[in-house]
Amino acid sequence: MSDESTPWMRLLRELFGDDAEMALEELKRMGMDPEALAATSGMAASPAMMEHVLGQIRALVAQSAGEDVNWALAHDVARGVAAQGGDPTVSAAQASAHRAAVSRAELWLDAATDFDPSRLEPRVWSRAEWVEATLPVWRTLAGPVAVSVSRALTGILRGELDRDDALGDEARGGIDPSGLISSVSPTVCGMHMGQAAGGMAREAFGVTDLGIPLLDEARVVMVPSAIAEFADGLGIDEDQVRSYLALREAAHVRLFQAAPWLPGQLHGLVERYAHGITIDLEALEDAVRDAGMGDPAKLQQALNRGIFASHHTEEQKETLERIETLLALIEGWVDDVTVRAAAPHLPEIGALREMMRRRRATGGPAEDTFANLLSLELRPRRMRDAAALWALLASRLGPEGRDGVWSHPDLLPTSDDLASYVAWVDAYVARGEGASDEVDRELERLLGGDEEPPAS
Repeated sequence: MSDESTPWMRLLRELFGDDAEMALEELKRMGMDPEALAATSGMAASPAMMEHVLGQIRALVAQSAGEDVNWALAHDVARGVAAQGGDPTVSAAQASAHRAAVSRAELWLDAATDFDPSRLEPRVWSRAEWVEATLPVWRTLAGPVAVSVSRALTGILRGELDRDDALGDEARGGIDPSGLISSVSPTVCGMHMGQAAGGMAREAFGVTDLGIPLLDEARVVMVPSAIAEFADGLGIDEDQVRSYLALREAAHVRLFQAAPWLPGQLHGLVERYAHGITIDLEALEDAVRDAGMGDPAKLQQALNRGIFASHHTEEQKETLERIETLLALIEGWVDDVTVRAAAPHLPEIGALREMMRRRRATGGPAEDTFANLLSLELRPRRMRDAAALWALLASRLGPEGRDGVWSHPDLLPTSDDLASYVAWVDAYVARGEGASDEVDRELERLLGGDEEPPAS
């Protein structure tokens, strides 16, 4: 092919110089025929559209250069997925209604916990705004696995090309065919990360739905479109649903603010678990062969098909258990506090509570996202046991005694403790204030020096 006026050749000439013709042949061998795509889509008849597409391809290749994951593409895909079906800007009336729900929730929570409300103004966001605000934390949590998958995928794609001797070195004109896939893995993984983040944006009520905060600041957030869709068909007044979800979001934020070590510990555990994940190269190779190397969209879909090794190291098992226990304790505390705060005000609190418990236990797109990306199920086991533990502790020591457990991570019950939570509560209560005083004295010693306080 020698027609220099062909738009595809102009693009390939930009990318591959004198090897453009062989590059086009290699693309066709991989199952990608740019000219046929242009003809069937009608782009060839529209120079403006063709130039637009060429511009996007140039940008895509440029974005992926030197990156394991094309995070700019992940951002764009996440925005696109979040906007599917429409994502209108939050109206003034919607913002007012949701801020009012948050204000009510904060007043009700004052009667159920001594933890202070956030000092930051609540936000009412569209799904697009949710993506923009949470993507930095999302990148931190999921990034290590995305990089590992990208590098493994690149190795497999290059291996496939090396094993395919359909074209000899002379037929290839001396070019390295692996150069043609230099942007495939970053692109595929960028698409995957974007699909996942966009899927979460479509169902998120706020930024604490999973029990893991997706903001670096303690701020209450509500997403009206997701709340309205969730309330539709429940047979419960939407205002009650809105109030209940505002209570849960505000309770989470109070807890994360009162226990500032908690978000960092959760993020650290998820990152540690993610760094230990290994890729099942055989499963990934099978997925690549089934999808075909020339279709990034199919490759992206293939990443959902069990590409992580099924075994866990002992360290990973321990980390996973700690994550599950922390999530159960967080969910249980939020459940107990929310019910106590809502009981005098929301007639449907029982139905709302059970509905949320089922949603958390069975999982949804957000939980499935973490399962696909990290081989990690964020479905807190022993959730009901944790809620019963906090309720029993509140009945024995009051809300202040219940909440005091969060003052230090060493005070929290373990997974084994949750299995016999009544015995743990009995032991905790039996230790009385002395145990708390001992912890306080140790913290004062560590923070204020080694001198013991004078005897009274």
